[in-house]
Amino acid sequence: MPREANQRLIAQLSRSQIYQDYESAFSRATGLPLALRPVETWQLAHRSKKRENPFCALMAGHSRSCAACLRVQEQIAANPAVSAKSVTCFAGLCDTAVPLRLGQDLIGFLQTGQVLLKKPTRRQFARTARQLLDWGLKVNLKELEEAYFQTRVLNRKQYESLVRLLIIFGQHLSLVCNQIAIQHQNAEQPAITRAKQFINTHQADDLSLADVAHAVNTSTFYFCKMFKKGTGLTFTDYLARVRVEKAKNLLLNPNLRVSEIAYGSGFQSLTHFNRIFRRLTGQSPTEYRDHAHKLKASFQ
Repeated sequence: MPREANQRLIAQLSRSQIYQDYESAFSRATGLPLALRPVETWQLAHRSKKRENPFCALMAGHSRSCAACLRVQEQIAANPAVSAKSVTCFAGLCDTAVPLRLGQDLIGFLQTGQVLLKKPTRRQFARTARQLLDWGLKVNLKELEEAYFQTRVLNRKQYESLVRLLIIFGQHLSLVCNQIAIQHQNAEQPAITRAKQFINTHQADDLSLADVAHAVNTSTFYFCKMFKKGTGLTFTDYLARVRVEKAKNLLLNPNLRVSEIAYGSGFQSLTHFNRIFRRLTGQSPTEYRDHAHKLKASFQ
């Protein structure tokens, strides 16, 4: 997925009620900041967050230490782990990112941290202060020391449990990503709105680009360009996402066979359904069904 599309999707997810509710609950329960960020960003993930570590907030005001923090962020993004990746900065603080995927595409990270996994010592702070002085930073050491010793401290088991919560939420967000990907928050041309309505109504039919263009009274050529510009998706990709979204809902019914779901969602063959479903979700329909039921059980 192109970088611009990733960033738009992450922005939409950040504004979603499910993410805002989780971020608020997570920060209140843990005292730590939480960020949902795209893969590529030149901004510090927790900058100006309500729960930002006071020591990190001071560091962000200096270009040299800010650059060091950005390097930690780059290390987290480089070669992302399957579930979570943690990195420790020069000051001994730990940051962790959970990858967020749309199918097999990496689109962003859930990131938390700015936490110490051991109680800080005077020696540790002195080592950190020397590094800052070596960089030529002019800092108020007393203020810096006070901020450093205000850092949230968790033991490893506590932190691992916290990260596990993030992994579960990341999986939950991935389940709704496809739905958000087919929504378009900005105002759109009436013809595109009518086209989406027509597609949703006739998704189970053998639908073609020409059928939809005719339904909204435009030429096939013009509709193709207009739809891609207005939605960021080709007609074929959009239709596939709508059908997969319908299939995901049907897969929650354990009494329906996968073949019934495939044809009921508008796919003309089971092979095509399996291929498209895996491409968009990163799982086979059967794997998705099993995973969804396990995830549902974990919240009960």
